Amino acid sequence: MSKKVLFLVNHDVVIYNFRKELVERLITEGYEVIISSPYGPKIDKLVKMGCVYDEINIERHGTNPLQDKKLYEYYKKTIKKYEPDVVLTYTIKPNIYGAMAAKKYDTPCLANITGLGTAFEKQGMMREFLILLYKFAFSKVHKVFFQNDEDMKIFKKRKIALGKHELLPGSGVNITQFSFEDYPTRNDKLRFLFIGRIMKDKGVEELFTAADNIKKSYPNVVFDAIGFCEEEYKERIEMLKKEKVINFHGVKNNVKDYIKESNAIVHPTYHEGMSNVLLEASAMGRPVLASNIPGCREIFDEGISGLGFEARNSNDLVNTIENFIKLPNNKKVSMGHAARKKVVNEFDRNIVVNEYLNEIEKVLSEESNK
Repeated sequence: MSKKVLFLVNHDVVIYNFRKELVERLITEGYEVIISSPYGPKIDKLVKMGCVYDEINIERHGTNPLQDKKLYEYYKKTIKKYEPDVVLTYTIKPNIYGAMAAKKYDTPCLANITGLGTAFEKQGMMREFLILLYKFAFSKVHKVFFQNDEDMKIFKKRKIALGKHELLPGSGVNITQFSFEDYPTRNDKLRFLFIGRIMKDKGVEELFTAADNIKKSYPNVVFDAIGFCEEEYKERIEMLKKEKVINFHGVKNNVKDYIKESNAIVHPTYHEGMSNVLLEASAMGRPVLASNIPGCREIFDEGISGLGFEARNSNDLVNTIENFIKLPNNKKVSMGHAARKKVVNEFDRNIVVNEYLNEIEKVLSEESNK
């Protein structure tokens, strides 16, 4: 009988784009891989790889306790149905309710804190409630992987799953898939690229203000944005497109083509676990301009492979973009090379895959010795 691993995720992209190599490795080594996720186009690719798919609906950003209770009940049924040897959870709701369900059936669980979200930024009842949930859910968890040191410190301070923490280099990046691309040599345009959801927490307000200011002084600068647009920003985006402040391209599957054509990535996000956008752009040899926050600042070396700025500060963002514009071209090229070198050495996805495989094997060994 093959060993079974159950993945609990809230989106098909979460597993296919960032954990596909782990899934492939598990299948190659004889594991049966079951994926519980809302349906999305990437699921078909995972099934073709050999995964078993179990569909679930999750309100990713909802706070309805009845919906959360349903999610917990569903996870219990899923674990009971498949009887996995180990459960892997990612993102907030699968982490909390998946770990609770795994605890109910005494199934080993490896949780991954991909980010703590907006609720952890402010003091208040919601933050304290989440901490209580994590404490309860993770009381029997086997391991908690963190993507940045700051999140790990918060869990240590709050005494959540003490002695079970391990730091990973984010989700890592596939350095073969995101291969190095020569720096654009055109002299007429300088392109800055934003990749992400068009929503406030990704820093789009600051981006819009900065792009408007920069375009007035540097007409040869081009701002591109790709990603899903939240309803509240659709009118604003149309206006910015008409005014030729930002070229908004919507959701794209060929993200690499846009990174290749860019001179730098701009990432003004408010919070991250570990930014996959920055990892992928750096792997392709592009300098990054990013918020100086946990989950971003680990990925670049200031002035060597990127430039940092204060999150939520459009003036600092403008100054940083302007400083980059003024750099000589050979410095921009060398920053791109340094970006690639850093992620190859520190953020290769194989590091993450190997850590997971080692931990899963350890779990199975411990279980067989009980």
